[in-house]
Amino acid sequence: MRVQIALGLVAALVFAPVVVAKGNAHHWETSPHHLSALVGTTYTKECGNAFTLGIDYEYRVSDFLGVGFVAEYAFEDLDAYTYLLVADLHITNNFIAQIGPGVEFHGSHKMEVARLGFLYEFEVLGVTISPQLHYDYHRNHKSAVVAGLAIGMSF
Repeated sequence: MRVQIALGLVAALVFAPVVVAKGNAHHWETSPHHLSALVGTTYTKECGNAFTLGIDYEYRVSDFLGVGFVAEYAFEDLDAYTYLLVADLHITNNFIAQIGPGVEFHGSHKMEVARLGFLYEFEVLGVTISPQLHYDYHRNHKSAVVAGLAIGMSF
């Protein structure tokens, strides 16, 4: 599974410049709402890799700033739900830094989490594709790395 995700991320990065070169318009110029679904993996030292699914909603406030939320579930031994309020900082039209606080649940155990992540988002036929890499910091607990590929659309 890890190899497939890594190959998908590499392929997306290789083809990104070709797709971006076709047009300068960005999806947010027609609608400030954007929803995407993530497929990836979450890595922790205790549990190794866990298949991860998530959703991300962004409301674009300006050329630079978007605000929203992220909800993810890491399967297998990790068995964790993560909910975050995030700010998406659009450094360029395609390169985005994501930061924000949240909460994570492991069964009945609840802990605070802070995320710092990076996305490279590009459009193909009105659909956005974004390879992503995030670091989730947990105070007094082991932190996690989330890597994946998100597919989204404006509405």
